[in-house]
Amino acid sequence: MADIKFNPRTLTLILFIVIIGLSRVLLPMFGDLEAIANYSAVGALAMFGGAYFNNNLKSFSFPILTLLLSDVLLSLTVYKSASNGFLYEGWYWVYAAFALMVLTSKFIMKNVNVLSFLAATLATVMIHWIVTDFGIWYGSAFYPQTLAGFWSVLAAAIPFEYRFLYGTIGYGVIMFGAFEVLKAKFPVLNFNAGQRAITV
Repeated sequence: MADIKFNPRTLTLILFIVIIGLSRVLLPMFGDLEAIANYSAVGALAMFGGAYFNNNLKSFSFPILTLLLSDVLLSLTVYKSASNGFLYEGWYWVYAAFALMVLTSKFIMKNVNVLSFLAATLATVMIHWIVTDFGIWYGSAFYPQTLAGFWSVLAAAIPFEYRFLYGTIGYGVIMFGAFEVLKAKFPVLNFNAGQRAITV
């Protein structure tokens, strides 16, 4: 007989991340829900992974793999006609920003509460705004390679960042709120009680 470690907390966290991640792919396919897809879940995914996974590898790998999977599926379905490959141009800036969001959330959300959620949300939006727009500005033939040129990119992105902010708050409230409710109802989902051994 061998003991296999079964961690309901980890499995529940992964399930949350995968469901929300796949919503990025499914929502644009339904005309009535397409407008919701404009409000990105990416920030909430990064915050959720950073806040709840104690293991650094899990904190980064599960959210990033989910982002990658949803990006690939989007490029093969919804954005197939506009795609030049599996990922969009400048994807590495988005993934760098995403990794920084996870890292920042790990530090800010050591204790999950309303204040840490709001602080992490603000940090996440700022990281997304600055890093992804730096990727648009750097080496661009359209924008001057000056601080003024960079500010022009940032200013042009403000409407998009508002939607990113609303998406981060909306999906974040759903993910964090639902998991905290489940933790209160099922103590096994708490960190110290999350791992059980099953004899097989």
